[in-house]
This record gives sequence, structure tokens and C-alpha cells, in this order.
Amino acid sequence: MRLTPVRLAVVMLGDRLSVAALQQNRVDTFVVQAENPAAALRAELEARALTPRTVALGLARAAVIVKPIELPSVDGETRDMVRFELERHLPFPADDAPFDFLPLPSESAPWPLEETKRVLIAAADARVVEAALRLAEDAKLRPVSLTVAAHDLPALVHAAHGQRVAWLHCTGDTVDLLLLRGADLLGSRSLPAGDAATLAGEVRGSFAMARWRECDAVWLSGDAAAELADPLAVLGAPVTAPPYTQRARRHLDALGEGQEGVAELALAVASARGIRPLDLIPAAIKPRRLTRHQWTTVGMAAATLLLGLGALLVPGVRERRHLGALDAEIARIDPEVRVVERTLRELEGKRRLLDTVASLETAAIRPLPVLREVTEVVPNDAWLTLLENSPKLERVEFASPVTRGRDKEQFRIRAAWEAAAPPVPAGPAAAPGGPGAGPPPASAPAGAPGHVPPGARGR
Repeated sequence: MRLTPVRLAVVMLGDRLSVAALQQNRVDTFVVQAENPAAALRAELEARALTPRTVALGLARAAVIVKPIELPSVDGETRDMVRFELERHLPFPADDAPFDFLPLPSESAPWPLEETKRVLIAAADARVVEAALRLAEDAKLRPVSLTVAAHDLPALVHAAHGQRVAWLHCTGDTVDLLLLRGADLLGSRSLPAGDAATLAGEVRGSFAMARWRECDAVWLSGDAAAELADPLAVLGAPVTAPPYTQRARRHLDALGEGQEGVAELALAVASARGIRPLDLIPAAIKPRRLTRHQWTTVGMAAATLLLGLGALLVPGVRERRHLGALDAEIARIDPEVRVVERTLRELEGKRRLLDTVASLETAAIRPLPVLREVTEVVPNDAWLTLLENSPKLERVEFASPVTRGRDKEQFRIRAAWEAAAPPVPAGPAAAPGGPGAGPPPASAPAGAPGHVPPGARGR
């Protein structure tokens, strides 16, 4: 099942219809010639499993009046001015005639211009337009455009900017002539495909429509176009086939034999996109499309919006990138930071250990100096009460009864470390006993708890 839409084109060529349908790389072209063309068209589409919803309609060049006209250079709506001028240029009533126009570039004239502006108009009899719209309605299709089929031929080529081209497209006994400057249409004619020399003269005479004296290239396409190459060489420009796009060349190669001219017209109508030149479809059903200038305005507005958004978003993007770089750098040095923190913790633990050792050095119990002092203080025949005279001991008392041995008595005593005396503040008066002498060491009073009664001795 194909999901892409079908681009359908129907070109009305008198008593026959030339049809082209494009869907991705699929190309279908056929001719419908029947008493009820709408029913035959619908049946052919169903037989080919084509389900288009819209159709681009094309008219033969001979069915439409196309000519350049000059408008007075006054202020006013150009469409209203064209409508006012139509009656002088149409062979049928202009009141209800569908028409369209496009401005002609002033640089196309090699001589000075008058104070006028030139436009190219296309107008058709209302009955021709109504017949085309009724065909689409009967075939259950919605029309999206109604143009001269030959005017869509530039959709198939690569146009060189500024190149003046005379394009002759042959369909049976008719030749459609387009005068192009780059991709811009400057005029068109429908000529009989009779004598080649006469045709060359008609082409040269048509240059005045575009205000040319000569052209840069002549393109030939359609039925038996190669036969006109030599006679048209008198125009003084290279005569070649059109420079088709690669896609158009694939589509043209898929066409059947014998109907190249009408099939190429239908293919061109199906391939054209956007705003088509000289579109005769009524305004009430014309799809809403933007002109080239409107697209330019929309593009500039979109660019301005994007620049504004960029001005708002770029600082945030830069900040995010900066934060990302910082996060990456933090992640890179995080292991080193952890090592440093672990080292600091180890150093802090060792510092606390050193502080503890230092505090022990200053405040801890050191038994050897004490024992040395006890030995010095207590002689062999000294009373135990002399231990109270030590500045480091207090509450000296027996810890076990006295036991007699062969030559000595044994017993246990215990004492508490005496608290350090508070420092004496320095003063001007000297203590008794001479200059610099301090107060005598304090001893526990007699009869204090735990005091050893006099007369107890030990050896």
C-alpha cells in the first residue's frame, strides 16, 4: 500500500485529455478520449489503483489569451487596473472572464521605457474555465490550479539565470512557444507546425513581445522536434534539447511511444509546485499559497526568531558546557582529593596521639622517681610517718598486717599521690626564712583519715 499522495494532472486538449500521475518513482501517463471524459477518467484511475484527491488542470495554449499589456504608471491596485484594461484586449466579454497577470521585468527592454509598467496577462472564456472545473467535480477531484499547460514546462528544467531562451514544444500540428528569461515567463504563443522557414520567421517576430532582438538559446521538445533543429538555426542561437533535471529525465524516459508531446505537457503540470504563473482558478477555491516575496518575509521573520532564541539560549548552553567541564575536572581530581583527605585524617590521628603522649609525660604517674625519693627520704630505721613528708604522697597507711620473718618484719603500705599545690602568685614581700624562700610543704594533719599512727615502723 502506497502512503505518499498522488500528484495528478489533467490537460484538456479539445476532445481528449492527457493525464499524468506521479507517486514517488512511479509515473503513469495516459490519454482519455470518450463521450463522458469524467467517468472514463475515474474508471482509468481505479483500474490503475490510483487514489488522488486533488488535480492540477491544464489548458491548451490556443484556448487562452496570453499577451503583454502596458498599464499607466499611476497609484492604484494593479488587479483593478488590469481588469479595466481587459476589454480592449479580449475577443470575448471581459466582465466575467477569469484572468491573472504577472509583472514583466523592466530590464528586459534594451531601449528606454515610457512612464508605464508592463504586465503579462492570461484570460480565458468563462465557459472554458467552467468546463474544466466541472470535469474535476464529476471525476470527484478537487482542483488546485488551472493554468496553460505549456507555462508549466520550466518545472522540468534547470534554468540558467538571465539566459534568454525560446522554447518550442511540439504537440501534433501545434507548436507552443515560450519566451523565458531564466525561469521567468515573458510571453507565449501558439503557432502552427507548418513550414519550418515560416515557423522560424514567426519565432523571430515574437521576440518583440519580450523586447528582444535575439535570444541566447533555442530549446526543442515534443513530437518530432529534432526535424526543426536545422531550420531554426537561422535564429543565430544554439538549438538543443532542454536541460532537463535528473528526475524529469527519468519520468520522460518512462513515457510511451507516439504521445511524447501531450504526455510531457501533463508531466509538466503534475511536476510544478508552489505558485504557478497565470493561474485561472477562481479565487473562491484557490488554495492559499505564499508568494516568493511572502516566503522571503516569512524566512526573514523565522531567521529573526531563531537569532532571538539563539541569543537567549547560547548563554545557557555556554554555562552548561562550563559546568560540565567543571564536573569533569572535579571527577578527575576527586581520587586525589580523597587521598589528601585520608592523609589529613591520619595526620590528625597521629597529632592527637602525640598530644596524648605529651600529656602523659607531664601528668602521668612515674614510679621510678617516686621510689628513688622514698628510698632517699626513709632511712632504714625511720618511722613510717616520715613518708608523709614527701611532697608527692599523702594518706599513707597500712594495707596489710605485719608478719614476722626470721630476720625481718614484712607489711604493706599504701599511699595516694598528693595533688599539686596551686602556684603562688609573685608579690613584692619575701616569705619568712629569707629572700626567695617559699612556704613550707603542707602535710596532712595528725589524726586525718588514713593517717598512720606514730610508733609504727617497718624494715
